[in-house]
Amino acid sequence: MTEILLFAIYAVFTVAALLTLWRVVVGPSILDRVVASDVLLTEILCVLGAEMALNGHTRSLPVMLIIAAVGVFGSITVARFVARRDNLER
Repeated sequence: MTEILLFAIYAVFTVAALLTLWRVVVGPSILDRVVASDVLLTEILCVLGAEMALNGHTRSLPVMLIIAAVGVFGSITVARFVARRDNLER
């Protein structure tokens, strides 16, 4: 039963990840790409969390914390870059 549930979770998140990757590649602006990359990181976190919950372990928790930190700091960096660029254009 756990294998079926895990397969269903992986299937749903694979489709979501492919659609998100499409937005990263095609996105018309850098902000669209940043939001899509944040969504992709969130999807990865959800898959890791679901796998941890189904298998009853916490070994992936440090990886999840690092992924979350990279996502937050990356978003802040891009937001500051775009804000500075907008100020220079005015």
